[in-house]
Amino acid sequence: MAKKQTTSYTKYLLWFWGILLSVLLVLILLFYIAASGGLGALPTFEELENPQTNLATEVISADGVTIGKYAKENRTPVKYDELPQNLVNALVATEDERFYEHSGIDYIGTARAVLKPGSGGASTISQQLAKMLFTGRASRNIFKRIGQKMKEWVVATKLERQYTKNEIIAMYLNKYDFLNQAVGIRSAARIYFGKEPKELEVQESAMLVGMLKNSSYFNPLRREAKVKQRRNVVLLQMTKNGFITERQKLDLQQLDLGINYTPESHDEGYATYFRTHLQKVMRTWVKDNPKPNGEEYDIFSDGLKIYVTIDSRIQQYAEEAISEHMANLQSYFFKEQKKNRTAPFYDLDKSQINGILNRAKRNSERYKRLKIAGKSKKEIDEIFKKKTKMKVFSWKGNIDTIMSPNDSIKYYKSFLRSGLLSIEPQTGHIKAWVGGINNKHFKYDAVAQQKRQVGSTFKPFVYATAINQLRKSPCDLLPNTPYTIPAGKYGIPEEWTPKNSNDKYGGMLSLKDALATSTNVVTANLIDQVSPINVVRLAKAAGIETEIKPNPSIALGAVDLSLYEMVSAYSTFANKGLRVKPMIITRIEDKNGTVLKDFVPKTEEVLSEESAYVILNLLQGVTTSGSGIRLRSKWTSAKGAATGFPYEFENEIAGKTGTTQNQSDGWFMGIVPNLATGVWTGGEDRATHFAGITKGQGATMSLPTWALFMKKCYADKTLNISQDEFEKPEDLSIRVDCGEKVEEEEEGKDKKAIVPVEDETDF
Repeated sequence: MAKKQTTSYTKYLLWFWGILLSVLLVLILLFYIAASGGLGALPTFEELENPQTNLATEVISADGVTIGKYAKENRTPVKYDELPQNLVNALVATEDERFYEHSGIDYIGTARAVLKPGSGGASTISQQLAKMLFTGRASRNIFKRIGQKMKEWVVATKLERQYTKNEIIAMYLNKYDFLNQAVGIRSAARIYFGKEPKELEVQESAMLVGMLKNSSYFNPLRREAKVKQRRNVVLLQMTKNGFITERQKLDLQQLDLGINYTPESHDEGYATYFRTHLQKVMRTWVKDNPKPNGEEYDIFSDGLKIYVTIDSRIQQYAEEAISEHMANLQSYFFKEQKKNRTAPFYDLDKSQINGILNRAKRNSERYKRLKIAGKSKKEIDEIFKKKTKMKVFSWKGNIDTIMSPNDSIKYYKSFLRSGLLSIEPQTGHIKAWVGGINNKHFKYDAVAQQKRQVGSTFKPFVYATAINQLRKSPCDLLPNTPYTIPAGKYGIPEEWTPKNSNDKYGGMLSLKDALATSTNVVTANLIDQVSPINVVRLAKAAGIETEIKPNPSIALGAVDLSLYEMVSAYSTFANKGLRVKPMIITRIEDKNGTVLKDFVPKTEEVLSEESAYVILNLLQGVTTSGSGIRLRSKWTSAKGAATGFPYEFENEIAGKTGTTQNQSDGWFMGIVPNLATGVWTGGEDRATHFAGITKGQGATMSLPTWALFMKKCYADKTLNISQDEFEKPEDLSIRVDCGEKVEEEEEGKDKKAIVPVEDETDF
């Protein structure tokens, strides 16, 4: 009886070993077939060495901050030594406890998964990486799934031979998609916590590792409770593996997720208009600078690094200044429009207004999409009349509302726009570029795309020509009387006699006082002395690229130019007459850090150093006794009323305001020794403007933005924005010290700086 039981036991034992060995032989055979490519092509040595991964191109500011990316997948790889140890610990404890002990396949984990289903997955970090890189999503077909698993094993073992353990961890974390445009650990750390990976705390690392199980399900923006629960599981695993203590685990599990959601898209973050412009520049650059094999670089997947001239701090201050002033200015504009029957337009009849709105409708993305979809004009018109849910811009935050697309077009037409550009004159480096008030809702770039009438900001080119050509002094006197240029001269069909905006004439004015008060008749006299063609030549040499007809009316700003051109040209005055062509890129590198291109400034002499200094001296008069005097701590009006402004600048500032007809455009150009900055403000359409000069002049619409911006820059001592005097040439021979213009009262002869209202261009 005992012998029969022993025989039966031996038979079962043989069967067990036979089945086990058969399974092992089948697995070995499948492994061999997979390794030989029998279950599908495997990655080559070259592919293992350089796995194909979409890498985001980074835009890196002059002060080393990533201000934007171009990406199919928002992925920027980091090296292992850029990862915090707590992140590595969390990953190993949760995903692969024996990671440092196996060579790609965890046989213990595999056996446990087979013998005890539901006890946990058996895929190692190396296998998961192999799946992401080469084998793709798991098939639902059991036989295909087994074949795919064999391929994962083969690739995992190859990866282990090809890379170190640390490199595999870095590759895995760089590859994973954490959702919400966070592809790879660096993007995830920045988007969810506003940090670089090295700065992640234990609980933050645990949350991100918890997402590796299934980022779609454990999405912190949608399932906060589930994500917190999963994070706490990771903390438990870290405790079990001795990476943190029980006490630490309990404390960390009590913490909230601490999400600091910082999306990285073209409409978010700083320098959005600049990044859009830069993308256009890069599209051209890659065509002209191919790879060694002749292919074009892909700025969305080749992981380039573009080092730009923008300073993230200066850019931030510029955007803050625009927002602060424009929110306030818009409130005044809305208040005024309550009394305007044709709001937000002036001087237009019903048919003209409908024409503006219809053009905006045809240019809208909604209209273009409907046309592509094959909708008829009648169908599109009905859709634009129908009320629908939408999110619209306001200075107090986006508003969820219900309105028709037609109504939304008119709503957006009521917003004033503004742009700011700031250049370091000595290098040509553009330090701040603000193309509008909100890139998501207002796409048109007021810096480079838009050209608007420049008004009195063009007058300095007339004065500069007179100084450079005739050696005029700021102290030279010209009559404040009407000046006529006869018909036929310079090709004009009719005689031209401009008026002063205040209609006041008489006496003599120094050039310094004439520019400070923006006196039109003096400027007309000057352009006739030097001829319009010479003014155009100087302006173009200084940086104006738009074709300008040499008509005498350009003296008063009857020309449409971009903010980019104007600041570029004004920078020449600040750089001792030497023009440095504006730059936005200093260096481009490939994903490996190899320099593809170094950019150097291009320079050209435009004015003598003496002439440049004299024009700066003239422009200082605008901020000491002209329309820019409100930049100072206190000023006194011509009527004797003392008024204080919050800016209180005491350093030398060369500036010029500008206002065009009907207050359609307000400008301010301001220069300190190492920063030239221009601001434009106005409506999208010229018919959108303030009714009167008080609110509509450049000194009110744009100068405050400049002042707020410079206050912020000066407050940041790390920037070293100059508050020094402009450097005077040693051999200065032109007289610049003319004394101050004063007005004597009958009693006491008190000296008071005269503060004019900004002129309105009058043709």
